[in-house]
Amino acid sequence: MTLLKHELKLTVKSLLIWSLAVGVVCWGCIILYKSVEDQLADTAALYANMGDMTKALGMDKVSIATLDGYFATEIVLMFGLGAGMFAAMMGASSLSKEEEGHTSEFLYTLPFGRLNILMWKYISLILMLLIFNLIVIGLEAFGIWQIDLDFSYDLFLRYHALAFLLQIEIGSLAFLVSAFSRKKQIGLSLGLVLLLYVMDMMCRIVPDIEFLKYLTPYYFANGADVFSQVKLQPAYLALAGAVIAISLIVSAAYYQRKDLSA
Repeated sequence: MTLLKHELKLTVKSLLIWSLAVGVVCWGCIILYKSVEDQLADTAALYANMGDMTKALGMDKVSIATLDGYFATEIVLMFGLGAGMFAAMMGASSLSKEEEGHTSEFLYTLPFGRLNILMWKYISLILMLLIFNLIVIGLEAFGIWQIDLDFSYDLFLRYHALAFLLQIEIGSLAFLVSAFSRKKQIGLSLGLVLLLYVMDMMCRIVPDIEFLKYLTPYYFANGADVFSQVKLQPAYLALAGAVIAISLIVSAAYYQRKDLSA
């Protein structure tokens, strides 16, 4: 518990900055919807005739002229990328920051085993993601309540549950990178997020690379699919769980044998 409090204390500033930044942007765009609602009908017709780009953005399944469709495309785009980047940054710095900051010599002289330290750091990562989501979801829900229009709150919660799993998967992969590295690989982790997002878009419009949908968590945490109530295949969730478990196991196995620099 002492290690958990220490980790949260070190990251509370980044947590608040990222959660408020993403949350306020999503809230502002939701508030904007009511003032442009009348113009979105023409915009929806335009988006519906963009060919493959329509499929990539999910506009073939939902209409941006409705609040559900607007949230499923515009808000989900901003939230998905922001949340993924936050998860990647936090995961990438979890373990490697000790060696980069030359604090590992002090940390590992404390009466805690490496596995114990690793597990508390991973728990702190999950807790930070949970707090991040609660803040952003709260701001989004507040914006939706303010404009007072019909909205599918059940699908809203379903999307955010899947998005939370997406963040855990990305955070776990970045955590694995952190275990193998002596420096915080922030750029690599952010690049991974963008790659996974682009993979989701491309596999929806190019049949030859459709298999990529099994490799990116953005495929199952897709707002247009959720709000159009496309049936979710359990295989995607099983793969996400496997990636999370394998990332944690490999991180623990390697980190216990790693020659740490002071």
